[in-house]
Amino acid sequence: MPTSPLDSARRAPGDIRLSEVLAGLSYALDLTEGQRPGHAVRTCLVGMRLAEPLGLDADDRAALFYSLLMKDLGCSSNAARFAALFGQHDHELKADLKRIDWSHALESFRFVARNAAAGQFWLRRVWQTIGVLSQGPEGAREVVRTRCERGADIARLLELPEATSAAIRALDEHWDGNGQPYGLRGQDIPLFGRILGLAQTFEVYFTSYGEVAAFAMAAGRRGKWFDPALVDALFATRVDRSFWDDFATGTHPDDIAVFEPADRVTLATDDRLDTVAEAFARVIDAKSPWTYRHSNGVADLAVSMGARLGFRPKELRELRLAALLHDLGKLGVSNLILDKPGKLTDEEFRTIRAHPAHTAEILARVSCFRHVADVACAHHERLDGRGYHRALSRETLPLAARILCVADICDALRSSRPYREGLPTERVLEIMSQDAGTGLDRDCYDAMRASLDEANATDKREVPAARLVPSLSEDYVQAG
Repeated sequence: MPTSPLDSARRAPGDIRLSEVLAGLSYALDLTEGQRPGHAVRTCLVGMRLAEPLGLDADDRAALFYSLLMKDLGCSSNAARFAALFGQHDHELKADLKRIDWSHALESFRFVARNAAAGQFWLRRVWQTIGVLSQGPEGAREVVRTRCERGADIARLLELPEATSAAIRALDEHWDGNGQPYGLRGQDIPLFGRILGLAQTFEVYFTSYGEVAAFAMAAGRRGKWFDPALVDALFATRVDRSFWDDFATGTHPDDIAVFEPADRVTLATDDRLDTVAEAFARVIDAKSPWTYRHSNGVADLAVSMGARLGFRPKELRELRLAALLHDLGKLGVSNLILDKPGKLTDEEFRTIRAHPAHTAEILARVSCFRHVADVACAHHERLDGRGYHRALSRETLPLAARILCVADICDALRSSRPYREGLPTERVLEIMSQDAGTGLDRDCYDAMRASLDEANATDKREVPAARLVPSLSEDYVQAG
């Protein structure tokens, strides 16, 4: 059995900027919003460039920098609501919404008609459209409010400046007062929130339609969506052909380093990385009401198991990081699949099976998390080689990954899912014992059992969405 739980080759965390870590993880937020990879990084470049003439001090520039990079921290929290309301994939909805003027009544109606139950029978589409429209303005405000407030809360958890939280909360406010969720107007909108709104919309149009269309959009919404002074500042940058030519040909996360105030750089210490992992676990688990605290539940159980199996403190910390981030790739899975109450189609199951690969791809962008990526993305592997996404075998599956596999299945079975109630611990142990020694590591199973006994964890684990009927065998296949 491979006994080294994690690859030890990595850069020391203290040598890495927090901005580098968050820039890499921002690709997970792009995934959730249905945007092209690098959307948040490009938004940061646009926002910091147009803010250059504003004469901001170092503290304000740092707060703006993180506002732009982390603007979508709350994006997962309304995904389930969007998907259920429209009967449409949340990523496609969100991507389409970024490309329209949703403050315009006719354009909003066309958006609803285009997306409500897209691809379904016409009568279903009519009823879905009526359902969306019946929510009215307050329904729209609530969906946006959920996203903005959640994002602001997670920014605080990350210990980012209060001005960053305020900007994220005001991301969708408009200069003319017709934005969401609070209808703020003009100077009542925090300056950084105004910059965020312009920068993100400009980036979407630039990437989707090109430079000319992006500047035309900004001009057309000047004084409506956007602060006129900021639009003028944006147009003033157009003479900087070096910047815009480079922007058009492609960007890299490292490109934003030039805009981070040199005297306000925050280093990614171990404690800071732990906080980042905890914060992104909240982003992950907010994607579906059925995964409430799943990442933390898996992490707590995995660490307890690891301690019983002789892991040292440093190894336990790294195991916890892998557990907290193991479902990062699920941010790219539609809620129509994640929250589906019935059996998945073959195509839907293929989509689900791809999420560990997405986890690996995102973590590979963050140098100080690369050493946990192999463990984090192996949580659906099995000793008999029948797992996914790499079909690893007993000989190649490290102990840390074996622990994570067992902890993930256990937490999933104990928690309710759309297609069945959560199971009592006794029943979970009975089911998992059938695979102990074949698909699941026997020592890990025993460690899990001992950990649950010590915690006196006998009942199912409640989640807010728990309400549906049993379907045990299907969940064991889809567990986690």
